[in-house]
Amino acid sequence: MAKTVNKVTLLGNVGKDPEFRATAGGMTVASFSLATTDRAKDQTGNYVDKTEWHNLVAFQRTAEIIRDYVKKGSKIYIEGKIQTRSWDDKTSGEKKYRTEILVNELVLLSGRSEGGDGGGYSQNRGSSSSSYDQRPASGGGYGDDLVNSTEITDDDIPF
Repeated sequence: MAKTVNKVTLLGNVGKDPEFRATAGGMTVASFSLATTDRAKDQTGNYVDKTEWHNLVAFQRTAEIIRDYVKKGSKIYIEGKIQTRSWDDKTSGEKKYRTEILVNELVLLSGRSEGGDGGGYSQNRGSSSSSYDQRPASGGGYGDDLVNSTEITDDDIPF
């Protein structure tokens, strides 16, 4: 069987304040939307922006970080995977679908005055951005050794 990949990388702005809930087991869940914008020339040569909206869901510690530091307008970078849920509408009985990005990694990019408290949480001390990796700590992930061995520090940045 051929290898498959389900990976999403997004950098954008949060559309509205995230919503939070807890599962029956007590797990924190954050749901929010992220806007990404693509710029292209139209037939007349003028640049036109096209905004795409993405539904994101985060769990456990990542949801808690979102609760504490992310709000409408925050600029964030995420890595995750696509998942489509389906259910039967209780009132109409028709099947409904929702495609979401399950967040595995989150990097807070906004400063405190830019719509987010990005400087308030940092996994790596001395970093101007903040990140949290939600992937399980257990080994066995393909490429984890490569990712860990190529981590960029402040000393690697030329300015």
